[in-house]
Amino acid sequence: MKLETIDYRAQDSAQRFVESLRETGFGVLSNHPIDKALVDTIYEEWQAFFNSDEKHDYLFKPETHDGFFPADVSETAKGHTVKDIKEYYHVYPWGRIPDSLRENILRYYQEANALAEELLGWVEAHTPAEVAVNYSIALPKMIENSHKTLLRILHYPPMSGDEELGAIRAAAHEDINLLTVLPAANEPGLQVKAKSGEWLDVPSDFGNLIINIGDMLQEASGGYFPSTTHRVVNPEGADKTRSRISLPLFLHPKPEVVLSERYTADSYLMERLRELGVI
Repeated sequence: MKLETIDYRAQDSAQRFVESLRETGFGVLSNHPIDKALVDTIYEEWQAFFNSDEKHDYLFKPETHDGFFPADVSETAKGHTVKDIKEYYHVYPWGRIPDSLRENILRYYQEANALAEELLGWVEAHTPAEVAVNYSIALPKMIENSHKTLLRILHYPPMSGDEELGAIRAAAHEDINLLTVLPAANEPGLQVKAKSGEWLDVPSDFGNLIINIGDMLQEASGGYFPSTTHRVVNPEGADKTRSRISLPLFLHPKPEVVLSERYTADSYLMERLRELGVI
């Protein structure tokens, strides 16, 4: 089994995309409207930023969680005890962004959000009526003008050989949000766990767009759309000397959106952030 790449502009792309989400928790799109040259420029700009001391001038604020998160405060995935091997920067339109990096990253934020609304529309259109009736409002409306949607620029540094025993770039986890939209990273390593338990490589051809289901969509759909376990494995051989940059956009509903009888978007997010030790 492997993940198939779907042409965004194909006549049946919406149906095939939602079927892929349903079966694997992931959908991979080619020929999509996100500007590849823009993504390539962002990779170069932010690699230079992570290589510089300037990043420490933008250390994250605990009360707002925008800015730079160094490796020593990196996440520990739920159910794990060893921190991931990564550092990252949280971009919100209202947050702190270096002036030299602002224009391109906010353009990408807007482009990715616009496409994400369309993809959520695809999901809703191909949700069975008996499942869709549980959506409190239309899925694209859940993220409309949301100040919670997060763009994270992830930097996985070259492997030094001194990593903590058992540490990998991103331990197996599920995302919290509705959908995650991710341009293929500049290096491979992303894997998804199939229903059989097998780990599948996610196609990493530059220009692909990778979308996966998060826990909030699983909650809102009563489990119809499964939030899928994924990870980023450590490189081997000569690849160990190369950094990896990744640009996941985590689609978060407005806080007041009702996900289910048990949760609003805000109560769900707060519960998960407490579990992760972030708050």
